[in-house]
Amino acid sequence: MNWPAFAKKLLLDDGRISERETELLRRAILADGVVDKEEVAFLVDLKRSAASVHPDFDTFLFSVLEKIILADGVISDEEARWLRKILFADKQTTPGEVEFVQELRRKAKSVGPEFEELYRDCTQLRESMFGR
Repeated sequence: MNWPAFAKKLLLDDGRISERETELLRRAILADGVVDKEEVAFLVDLKRSAASVHPDFDTFLFSVLEKIILADGVISDEEARWLRKILFADKQTTPGEVEFVQELRRKAKSVGPEFEELYRDCTQLRESMFGR
């Protein structure tokens, strides 16, 4: 059985991810104390496929991404490219995603040029979509 596909079908039965479903996901994904990129990919796929997600889902997703990306305090070009694929997969960005990128920049000890480009793209997109 394809467990990720089955879980996705159950979670998105009504087209959205609720607060309760977010808590169930959080417990399941954090159960072993380690979050890998495969689990992040699952969460990102859920978010893209859902008509709506509870704000707690975004908070959880961003916290997981932050732990992976800032594990060593440095945002490498490879990590920035991976993050770009996640954030811009739908060719748009949300105010929450822009705030997340800004927060990463504040917390990182150093960032590579790819992240600086991602940061500029996010802030420019935010300004064009939402104003300052």
